[in-house]
Amino acid sequence: MRRIALSVLLLPAVLSFPLTAEAQLNQGQPEALQGVGIEEHLGDYIPTDAIFATSTGDSVTIASLLEDGKPVILNPLYYECPMLCGLVVDGVLNVAGELAWSPGNEYNIISFSIDPDEDHTLAAEYKEKYVSKLNKKDAEKGWYFLTGRQSQIDKVIQSVGFKYNEVEGTSEYAHSAAIIMLSPDGKITRYLYGIKYNEFDVRNALYESADGQIGSTLEKIVMYCYQYDPDSNSYAPIAINIMKVGGLATLIILGIFIGLLWLREKGKKLTSNIDYQ
Repeated sequence: MRRIALSVLLLPAVLSFPLTAEAQLNQGQPEALQGVGIEEHLGDYIPTDAIFATSTGDSVTIASLLEDGKPVILNPLYYECPMLCGLVVDGVLNVAGELAWSPGNEYNIISFSIDPDEDHTLAAEYKEKYVSKLNKKDAEKGWYFLTGRQSQIDKVIQSVGFKYNEVEGTSEYAHSAAIIMLSPDGKITRYLYGIKYNEFDVRNALYESADGQIGSTLEKIVMYCYQYDPDSNSYAPIAINIMKVGGLATLIILGIFIGLLWLREKGKKLTSNIDYQ
């Protein structure tokens, strides 16, 4: 009960905490939250040589989980978190269910524990719980749940700017709620914050991370018209791109119309010539 009560107290503070910059010291802020936050490292690469254990206990490097053409949703958590991590993973699960794309096919998800005391058995329980709820073919092959040693955890955590504190006297961590998008070669491309993720925003972020290599032609056209807005932490329409697409569509329609008129007139002339003969 004490663990849950502590989480209830920390959750509003963590969610309302400035996430796009390193936390500022605040007189009225709980000590556990001092320094907690996210410092965005867009364009940097995570250490792909970092070694973790999979949910089956096998040792893998991050590099071995990256696949050509597939962007990655990186999800820091710890499995025995009494509240916030579960809410974040629920958010990932929900948006993965809404996406037309599937983990293991168009993209992958890497959830990894920030607690070095957790082992692969906990990761296996988490994987079974969440993958079984996701009705997507091959999801079990594309959603990884990892554990690792402190040195390896620190390498990844520091590379993405995810700052957290261990809460003294408990087995809990104060941390932010966010997921990080990676390109297929491990470059950090986008941060999305909170415990609920808009399907359109995640789809755009994955498309952006894959450098336009996933999605149908229609999806690519739609996503071309949107760009990430850091002020709203979401994707907003770009007027100039919408005008370009609209202009191109107008030219295509006009070309088809003129072509049909030309064919019609040509047909009339052929008919006239036949009648004359």
